[in-house]
Amino acid sequence: MIQSITILPGRNKTGNPETFDRIDICPGEIVGVVGPTGSGKSAFIEDIEQLAQADTPTGRRILINGRVPDQVLRFDPKRKLIAQLSQNMNFLADMTVSEFLMLHAKCRGKGRDLVDQVIYHANTLTGEPINKEMNLTVLSGGQSRSLMVADVAFISDSPVVLIDEIENAGIKKHKAMELLSGNGKVILIVTHDPLLALLTGRRIVMKNGGVEKIFSTTQHETDLCAELNKIDRELFRIRECVRLGEEIVA
Repeated sequence: MIQSITILPGRNKTGNPETFDRIDICPGEIVGVVGPTGSGKSAFIEDIEQLAQADTPTGRRILINGRVPDQVLRFDPKRKLIAQLSQNMNFLADMTVSEFLMLHAKCRGKGRDLVDQVIYHANTLTGEPINKEMNLTVLSGGQSRSLMVADVAFISDSPVVLIDEIENAGIKKHKAMELLSGNGKVILIVTHDPLLALLTGRRIVMKNGGVEKIFSTTQHETDLCAELNKIDRELFRIRECVRLGEEIVA
């Protein structure tokens, strides 16, 4: 069981040491990773995904529950602690949604009753309903990401979820974050989206390949996020109306 994940400092692209002491993240917490393109955001979450031990270009080390993780956790796919969701996510398997979810549940030692639960919650994230008899290959980008978010929330045993720029995936972002964090997982999200960034409790700011700053979200930012979320929901509604060929009404 994961009680905490810890990132220990490494170095930036010019070889200078990062200035933070350590970053501890606990289950149920959402942490944002922000910064301009090329600032090292992807390398940061890749270090976590690999449970790096000063053996990547950044020299960072990752601890689980304050200790160096066992080698089997790093290299055995069956013991993998970390799930990653990216904005470029497409299914290649020629099977139905139901067949995929049942297979995944079986592999995880879980019951088939989770299939309907996953589909139900996936449909709360997308404006395009997902049917259990749909073939995976016909799902849109938004449907695919919604299905995987719900799958990670309810079927996957991975206690750590890394989300890499899903802001353009056409899903209800606020609900997706609530769904994942509500299941006691550690969430790190790489984003350029101000709404997603302000949904987090802390923001790790990257620059020149290293951690530049670490912010805690203020009450003012939380209030601002609530207002932005109202706007985002209305934009989502209008977008769905346009896509479905419906008239936009007040």
